[in-house]
Amino acid sequence: MSPAHDERARIQTAMERILSGKPEHSNGALTIVALAAEAGVPRNALTQRHIDLKNHFYEKVRALCGTPDSERRLRRETARLKRLRDDDRKVIQQLKTDNEALIGALHLAQLQNEELRRRLAASGGTVQTIGRS
Repeated sequence: MSPAHDERARIQTAMERILSGKPEHSNGALTIVALAAEAGVPRNALTQRHIDLKNHFYEKVRALCGTPDSERRLRRETARLKRLRDDDRKVIQQLKTDNEALIGALHLAQLQNEELRRRLAASGGTVQTIGRS
């Protein structure tokens, strides 16, 4: 068996696995990159040496008019992760806003503390500590 024949057989077997939604060595996407990964061949094997198999794969994908379960699952997971990222972005923005408010409150408390100390020093008063029993 020549390497080209073995390569063709691997591509055809990989094509069947991807189209049936049961990839073993790729993410199962309906792309030439995924098909090449599934078959264990370089991408240019499909784009240069076995153009007929590439075209046949695209024909089957178009005829399928759907996507395999694995790709649907990946798309759902991608959408879920994007929603989580958006939620995280909102939380981070709220935390930044809260942090700025807290910094402002701290600054105001420090100014008030300084003013009280200044007044105390100006009046000549003394501060007595109330001890714990």
